[in-house]
Amino acid sequence: MTLSEEDYLKAIFHLSRDKEEQVATNAIAGRMETKASSVTDMLKKLSEKGLVTYKKYQGAALTAKGRLLAARIVRRHRLWEVFLVEKLQFPWDEVHDIAEELEHIKSEKLIEKLDDYLDHPRFDPHGDPIPDKDGVIKSMEKVPIASAMEGDTGLVVGVKNSSSEFLQYLDKMKIALGQEIRIVRREPFDNSVEIQTQGRKFNISAMTANNIYLKII
Repeated sequence: MTLSEEDYLKAIFHLSRDKEEQVATNAIAGRMETKASSVTDMLKKLSEKGLVTYKKYQGAALTAKGRLLAARIVRRHRLWEVFLVEKLQFPWDEVHDIAEELEHIKSEKLIEKLDDYLDHPRFDPHGDPIPDKDGVIKSMEKVPIASAMEGDTGLVVGVKNSSSEFLQYLDKMKIALGQEIRIVRREPFDNSVEIQTQGRKFNISAMTANNIYLKII
C-alpha cells in the first residue's frame, strides 16, 4: 500500500466507533484536510483492494482485512510514541508528528521486538490503547472530567485532544497521566470544574474538562 492509502485507512479507523459503522465522505475529508472528490477517488481504490466497502453518498466502512491493517498502523504509531517518550525522553506534545513518519515502517519483526523491548505497553503516552498484533484493542473504563460527579476521585488516564497546544497547556497546569484528581465542585453557570490535585485546588474550563479522561477510583 502507498503511504496515502495507509493514512486513509487509519483515518477511517479513528472515525468509526465500531467495525460496521459507515464513515461519511465529508468526515474523512475533514480528517485528511482534503477535498471530498479526492476522498471519493481514494475510497474507490481501497474498495477495489477489498479494504473498505464504499457506497456513493453514504461513505465507507472498513472490511475485516482493512480494519486489521489499520489497527496495525495504529499499533506501530503508538508503540513508537511510547519509545520516543520513555526511551528518548521526548515531551509528549512532540511525538505525534515523528510517529506519523515511523508508523509507515512495515517490518513486523521490528515492531514485535520494539513491543518486547518496551515490555508490552497497553497505552501510549496520551492514554490511547495500543492494539495487539491481531488488531485487538483492550479498552478501559474512563470518563471525561466533565462527566464525573462532585466528590469523585480518579486517575488521569488519557486525553481526547492530543494536539501540541493542549498538551503544552496541561504541562503548564501541571496535569499529567497517572495523576490523581478529585472533583471538588461544578459551576452550573459555565460548566467549569473546580478540581484538587497534588495539594492544589483550581478551576478548569468546560473545554478542558471535556478533554481529560479519568478512571474513577
